Amino acid sequence: MKKFLLFFWNGFFTIKNKIKDFCYRIFDLFFVAFHNPPQVMTCEETMEYILKNGCSVTRYGDAEIKLAYGTDVCYQISTPEIQKRLQQVIGSCSDDFLVCIPNVFDEKGLSILSDGHTSFWKKHLSYFRKYWYRDLNFDCVYGDAFISRHYMNLKDKETGLEEYFSLVKKLWEDKDIIIVEGEKSRLGMGNDLFDNAKNVRRILGPSAQCFSKYDELLEEVKSHGKAPLYILALGPSATIMAYDLCVAGYRAIDMGNIDTEYEWYKMKATHKMPIKDKMVYEAGAGAGVGDVDDPEYLSQIIAKIC
Repeated sequence: MKKFLLFFWNGFFTIKNKIKDFCYRIFDLFFVAFHNPPQVMTCEETMEYILKNGCSVTRYGDAEIKLAYGTDVCYQISTPEIQKRLQQVIGSCSDDFLVCIPNVFDEKGLSILSDGHTSFWKKHLSYFRKYWYRDLNFDCVYGDAFISRHYMNLKDKETGLEEYFSLVKKLWEDKDIIIVEGEKSRLGMGNDLFDNAKNVRRILGPSAQCFSKYDELLEEVKSHGKAPLYILALGPSATIMAYDLCVAGYRAIDMGNIDTEYEWYKMKATHKMPIKDKMVYEAGAGAGVGDVDDPEYLSQIIAKIC
């Protein structure tokens, strides 16, 4: 009897959720019919734009828009301050500051994604499209936030990817860079992602709830001057920090997830999987990731605020 009741209870909630999803998708169909999508460049166009204009870059994904409207995500709670800042930055396009959003707001953008990612974004937009559209500046041309997620979400995981990652590496070619990242992200450790940089230093922040240390991290970054290029990988905190640094005259590029995608590309992975010694929230959430003794990586750390 207990098994029967449990089966019935679970089935009830499954049906309830399917009805809820269906209702949201119907609403979204009507919403789309009366609203034009935002203008979003392709990943390749976005990269060419950044290289040509030397601008700072911020990125929004599903987590950022959820946080902006009060929904917690696994690595960051939504606070009034983070909500306010995320709603502010998304419309702050300028010549020296490029805002990137996922290129998923029309069928053309969705067409290059795998079936699983297409389904994910369609469901996400049925719930959150109205929030995206509420804050977007429709006079802006946005970059594609998938510039640092340009592998696992693709339907075609072979064509043009070597050329694409070569383009990405040009961002820091012969430059003095400071990577501002979560303490277990370890961008570039064990691979050649940053081998063409002139010099690599690192500032480490928390792996989760990073916004609780935001002011201290921002102060630390600013103490290292405006000469370096700052590569940010701090989740939603990076989205806000890229803007604050740009306004203060620093150049910062939010490239969170680039190392994970590059590692998966090098592995020819077909699904999201853990990466040795690195935090991957989408594959095990860093279970078993501890300290490392890589001498080159350790020598690059100039500050740790956790």
